[in-house]
Amino acid sequence: MAVPIAFFALFFAYPVAAIVGRGLKADGVWQFGRIGTVLSRPDILDVLRFTTWQALASTAFTLLIALPGAYVFARLEFPGKQLLRAVVTVPFVLPTVVVGTAFLALLGRGGFLDQLWGVRLDTTVWAILLAHVFFNYAVVVRTVGGLWAQLDPRQEEAARVLGAGRLAAWRRVTLPALVPAVAAAALMVFLFTFTSFGVVQILGGPGYSTLEVEIYRQTAQLLDLPTAAVLTLVQFAAVGGILAVHAWTVRRRETALKLVDPAQTARPPRGAGQRALLGGVLLTVLLLVLLPLGVLVERSLDTSGGYGFGFYRALGSADANGSTFLVPPVDAIGNSLRYALAATLIALVIGGLAAAALTRRAGRLVRGFDALLMLPLGVSAVTVGFGFLITLDEPPLDLRTSWILVPLAQALVGVPFVVRTMLPVLRAVDHRLREAAAVLGASPLRAWREVDLPLVRRAVLVAAGFAFAVSLGEFGATVFIARPDNPTLPVAVARLLGRSGELNYGQAMALSTILMLVCAVSLLLLERIRTDRSGEF
Repeated sequence: MAVPIAFFALFFAYPVAAIVGRGLKADGVWQFGRIGTVLSRPDILDVLRFTTWQALASTAFTLLIALPGAYVFARLEFPGKQLLRAVVTVPFVLPTVVVGTAFLALLGRGGFLDQLWGVRLDTTVWAILLAHVFFNYAVVVRTVGGLWAQLDPRQEEAARVLGAGRLAAWRRVTLPALVPAVAAAALMVFLFTFTSFGVVQILGGPGYSTLEVEIYRQTAQLLDLPTAAVLTLVQFAAVGGILAVHAWTVRRRETALKLVDPAQTARPPRGAGQRALLGGVLLTVLLLVLLPLGVLVERSLDTSGGYGFGFYRALGSADANGSTFLVPPVDAIGNSLRYALAATLIALVIGGLAAAALTRRAGRLVRGFDALLMLPLGVSAVTVGFGFLITLDEPPLDLRTSWILVPLAQALVGVPFVVRTMLPVLRAVDHRLREAAAVLGASPLRAWREVDLPLVRRAVLVAAGFAFAVSLGEFGATVFIARPDNPTLPVAVARLLGRSGELNYGQAMALSTILMLVCAVSLLLLERIRTDRSGEF
């Protein structure tokens, strides 16, 4: 546990604490009165209300739309099921900047709906809600569907034999077992939407601002660190509460009912009702997932002279973009790949050690450590990125001009995915195998290499894939620390969208398409590698 704790203390707790200290200290004295002053401002209260309201609305819409999909993937067998399962997960690993860009191409000025029916939804709350459902659909499908597929259907059948109707049997037997999984999925969706940044930044316009967007505005544009520090504390407290409740629901879910092999519960659709439900889910996936991604690709090819690769060719020229870049935008692809590979390696080392520690020990300390590893998913990435700039600027950690700064920030987001992927597999390894190896004279290192590693090799590859995908798309912290001559793909997309002109817009679509394809290919490869189809990810 020592190495992961030191990593999080130095590259997470220290920068966040430094930002909060700068905002709430004056002449070395804490000014806690600033908290009340900031939270009583009408504009800040509006931000808090909108952040909470849109997160609740996004969560409700996501559950409403995704729960039928969870049932279909859990209990129905149909051709192309595994491919479709991977497809619906693609939005979750996409950078929020790409999600915002895709919905801008679908709903914005000159977008698909604008050209077709003259309808524009950008700068409205509906665009934000739709994008959040798109982004979090897979969270519900895989979290709830993973447990639903393992529930023994014979228990519901027994209730029907005893006289219960179909709806009553489901309500009294299946639903209580699913409640912990539904609650866990709802909490994760609420967490991701409560801390939403890229989607709101691109689609919300000046009229809508979440806590994360407001922290960015107060930090980067207004240089108002006291307000940013207070909002960071509010977000930190909210995220801590959400994660605590989520941990409780996970423990409830683990003891819900006796579980069976998912392969035993899936059946081909029977009857008009199940076939209609399958058709409805397929139509939802088409309109909600595939249409925005397809429009994104179409816009990247739609030049003023007709369809072609003009925007892609323009990525190789820095002159066309004026002062937007110091290098050709295409260089962002190589930068992102290098940074993501380095971040993946760091995340595997830190996350692997943390997962190993969590399997060997128990108690409150370890549960607290487990919760600590999840905090980077919810705490303001903007705060972390700005904190890097003001803390890692003097020896022995003067890293502001070092390339490693970006992978370190990206690794903070990748570690939770490594831990969540490897932990169930490591816990499933029979400790008696290690003991047998030790009795036969193997050192702890050799026992790990020859016993644990062969059993968890696939899990390591899956963890590496997820860490690579989320590192590739990290935006909140990277936008502060990526150097102008070494932009990443999400930063390049945001910069292009921030400038007017058809060429800048088209290049943003082209870069977003490239980023989407890299993430999609990574995820499709993961689906071929993974053997355990249950659980979240």
